[in-house]
Amino acid sequence: MKIAVLVKEVPDTWGDRKIDLATKRVDRKSEPVLDEINEKAVEAALLVKEANAGSEVVVVTMGPASAKDAVRKSLAMGADSGIHLSDDGLAGSDAMQTSEALAAVLATRGFDLIITGNESTDGRTAAVPAMLAERLGLAQLTFLRTLTVSGTTVSGERMTDDGHVDVRAQLPALVSVTEQIAEARYPNFKGIMAAKKKPVENLTVGDLGLPAGDIGQSNSWSVVDDVTPRPERTGGTIIKDDGTAGTQLAEYLVSAKLI
Repeated sequence: MKIAVLVKEVPDTWGDRKIDLATKRVDRKSEPVLDEINEKAVEAALLVKEANAGSEVVVVTMGPASAKDAVRKSLAMGADSGIHLSDDGLAGSDAMQTSEALAAVLATRGFDLIITGNESTDGRTAAVPAMLAERLGLAQLTFLRTLTVSGTTVSGERMTDDGHVDVRAQLPALVSVTEQIAEARYPNFKGIMAAKKKPVENLTVGDLGLPAGDIGQSNSWSVVDDVTPRPERTGGTIIKDDGTAGTQLAEYLVSAKLI
């Protein structure tokens, strides 16, 4: 079985997220890391590989040169090889453009199963997995908290507002996983050293044959017209109980339009 896992480099997930007021895009000057949900997606792929002898896990990323570190960490965890799509022309791509570029990478490579996180921690659109499945003509099982592959069938529990739904599809298919899927393993020294020798294929837009008018921020389907910085955190309101605390609290909640 040939398994692809989509991974993404994002600004430090424990840092304060900001928008660059000049570019109106996420400020990526902070230390980049492999997105935590992608670590879990890689773990899910490795568990499927271990349960299905002869399987291969390929990690795929779209991003700047530094994104190769996200690929290398995934290889150190146990993935077999990587694909890195990097091109300055892709900067500022929205979800539609991202899904188009990734579909072009994946379309001809014969993957039986594509695994993604349900949403990245920087964009949070949660739309790319479904868009990608639609472009590739694949069955899609999204927001899975469990994942099992048996023969040519993939199944799992899909999270809903009311609990979960048991879903299944025939391979080839695409699935997206939630934080509940698995705890990611830590790369050990042997894995880190082995990752240095594992192949990583480097691609540009020219290799994919994408029309120039389909990529880049200037051709984006979604446009950010204005950005307003988040207000500074204030000290809040202190209510002292002088016998009227209940009234003060009610008046505060009314002024905040909470009741």
